[in-house]
Amino acid sequence: MSKPYYQINGGRRLEGTVTISGAKNAAVAIIPAAILAGEPCILENLPHIEDVRSLHTILEQLGVAVDFTSGDCMRIDPRGLKTTHALSPEVGHMRASYYLLGALLGSRGEVDLLLPGGCVIGARPIDQHIKGMRALGATIRVDEEKNILRAKAKKLVGAEIFFDVVSVGATINVMLAAVRAEGQTILTNVAKEPHVVDVANFLNMMGASVKGAGTDMIRIQGRQKLHGCGYSIIPDQIEAGTFMIAAAAARGDVIIKNIIPTHMEAVSAKLMESGARVIDGDDGRNFYIRVIMDERPRPCNVKTLPYPGFPTDLQQPIMAYLCAANGISTINENIFESRFNHVKELRRMGASISVKDRIARVRGISELRGATINASDLRAGASLIVAGLAASGTTNVNNIHFIDRGYEYLEQKFQALGADIQRIEK
Repeated sequence: MSKPYYQINGGRRLEGTVTISGAKNAAVAIIPAAILAGEPCILENLPHIEDVRSLHTILEQLGVAVDFTSGDCMRIDPRGLKTTHALSPEVGHMRASYYLLGALLGSRGEVDLLLPGGCVIGARPIDQHIKGMRALGATIRVDEEKNILRAKAKKLVGAEIFFDVVSVGATINVMLAAVRAEGQTILTNVAKEPHVVDVANFLNMMGASVKGAGTDMIRIQGRQKLHGCGYSIIPDQIEAGTFMIAAAAARGDVIIKNIIPTHMEAVSAKLMESGARVIDGDDGRNFYIRVIMDERPRPCNVKTLPYPGFPTDLQQPIMAYLCAANGISTINENIFESRFNHVKELRRMGASISVKDRIARVRGISELRGATINASDLRAGASLIVAGLAASGTTNVNNIHFIDRGYEYLEQKFQALGADIQRIEK
């Protein structure tokens, strides 16, 4: 059976309003974090995406009661958790399943974890996660033949931990374990991304003591018990950025609602530098950003950096946008190696891009041409959607299961803005 693909007839101006869903990167950490409570938690504003559905399945396999039948709300009751062996294929298929390491170590003192997969974008090692857990007192060994990490701790004890590199995943994972450790933990050289702050806020709602999230240092006072709570996930910064870039690429006029404008400042700055008008507003109920673009973009230079810098997850979409710029742009990928897998697909559409090490040089052309192209990971897939919307002719995007991992109702949202995009199921 053929796999589904997106068919896009490009060149249509995008106009209208789009509402942003809950943040994928926050949701995939907060769902496992609910295991740390001794009571049920109710999570709101969860996106209906493949990674959330996979975590739903994984938690149920562990014995956790999960109900995700009421809109964007999920009820998680960890009291029935019966095993700490997270070894199913679903665990191995998604990167964020590694948050089960911190959640199960913190709540049960042990875990056997099938090492995770997800998008293939460079080495993405978990050495900083392991370093942090060992500092808290866990014994960890990796069975490389079976690809299983085994961790155990009679007692987790607070420690001072300096991360060798800034890592969102390691910051959150160690935070999950440390909230149930004895004494104080101090994490230094931590990630500051909005979803790190969101996870900390959720933990505090459960009765944890996490201070300093969003700064260079996080202080955690361990608690013996955490209680259940209700919590609403923040809007998705990356989905918002994708729609902002798509609006500019398609020479559109789009209002993006359910958004936190301060999270988008790096993206807004680059779009304005390229000639787009970006307007922050408040309609009394929601913050919004309006993006208006009427001309060919000016070239600009982009460097990906940890928050509050330009996010690596939007490097690929903005490259697609700059393919039609009036001049030469450079894109420097400082976070992940091998995050230029989309370049050869953009070249199929006529893009002029050269890559050396971690720097891409994009020589703008008047417009991209439709082609049959293949997504290699989640954000590469998003970049190909942006390219297809801006291109002349028909673009077919294959391997859209990657896109399903992180975007809710993507084609419906673009259709509502006037795009000619269809999901073709065969």
